[in-house]
Formats: sequence, structure tokens, C-alpha cells
Amino acid sequence: MPARPVLAAALGAAALLCAAVAPAAADSSETVTVDKTGHVTKDGAITLTGTYRCTGATGPAFVSSTVSQGDRSFVYGIGGSAAQCDGAEHHWENTSTFSPSPFKSGKAHVQATVTELRSGGLLLLPDFHATKEQDITLDTE
Repeated sequence: MPARPVLAAALGAAALLCAAVAPAAADSSETVTVDKTGHVTKDGAITLTGTYRCTGATGPAFVSSTVSQGDRSFVYGIGGSAAQCDGAEHHWENTSTFSPSPFKSGKAHVQATVTELRSGGLLLLPDFHATKEQDITLDTE
């Protein structure tokens, strides 16, 4: 299996875990935002965007995102992108493709999370830097 789908699935799973257990960010200067509009194409690709700022990561860090539309019990992981935790504000963009697409134009709910994977002995453990939940509008391209 190609590395990109495996990474997207792992980050999506981490995002779902974040939805269940993510605490508030310990440092108020660490943030993640979600743009008010996401995009979905006719071929099933959905793209979410925003900004983030994080500091002090010693392990790999990622911005993961999930989206639900209508019934919030169905949450979909939308990709993941590498994060630079250097204290500067950065843009993030996550895209996934679903066939058939469960998404249409209209309201949706998004959660974005900046997560670092820190060494915990034999395991990599998640360290949550920032999380944001927000209602957005999906536009069809």
C-alpha cells in the first residue's frame, strides 16, 4: 500500500482520538484555525484549510482534520499535513477523496488538531498542541 494513504489513515485515526480525548492546549500561543469554507469536487475530493502555530515539538508534528455533515456520528478523517512547530503561523491544507462522496454543498462540522508524536519508550504517544472545532460551509467546485 502506498505511504500516503497509510499516513492519511493514521492521521485520521489520530484526529478521531483527538476528538475523544484532546485537552485544551497547554500554551495559549499555540493555535489552530479552520477556514469558514471548505471545498468538495464532483469526483469526491474534499479540501479543508486553515492556519496553525505551535512551539517546542521534539517529535514529528501534524495537522489532522475531520469533518461531519448532517449526522455527527459519521466523522471522516480528511488527510493530514506535516507541521513545523517553530512559533510562526503557517497555513495547512488537508485533502482526501471519497468514492462515492458522502459530501455535498452546505453546512459541515470540522475539527482540526495539531498533534506531536513523542517517544514514550517503545511507543509514540500523542501530545496535543492545539485543537479547534468549527461549523463551516462546503462549496462545490
